Amino acid sequence: MSNTILVGMADYKVGKTPDKLMTAGLGSCIGVCIYDLQSQIGGMAHIMLPSSREMMKGNAAKYADSCIELLLEDLYKMGVSRIRLKAKMAGGAQMFTFAGKTPLLKIGERNAEAVEQELKKAGIPLLAYDVGGTFGRTIHFDIKTGDLYIKTINHGEKVI
Repeated sequence: MSNTILVGMADYKVGKTPDKLMTAGLGSCIGVCIYDLQSQIGGMAHIMLPSSREMMKGNAAKYADSCIELLLEDLYKMGVSRIRLKAKMAGGAQMFTFAGKTPLLKIGERNAEAVEQELKKAGIPLLAYDVGGTFGRTIHFDIKTGDLYIKTINHGEKVI
């Protein structure tokens, strides 16, 4: 029987088929799924901020760099093959508008770029993504198929 594992904000979880992973309330945050279809193992992270180097306080799962590192460690412990890992991501919306639009406030965009850089650094191909816009997302990831289901308010549903 399939079990849905909930991933909270600034959190990550790993699972094995038939598990599914789910996170809600992705605004400027990024939901990233890293998985190995052959071993049927995958993980999801709900990342809030681009870099721990800028302001590392408390929870390492909050930041793109440190969270992806932790997620990968757990995936390797479960037996994934580094060369078979793939990734998908969603989120990174610009939820608020600010006068002057300083790049520092473009958290969603910066989060998406940071996750992409971390994946590149780890040699993990990003197969698909749904980022940007001004709306929140809830995502469900099926470890068995590698499908990422994205639900949005007023923008329907899609699978990548």
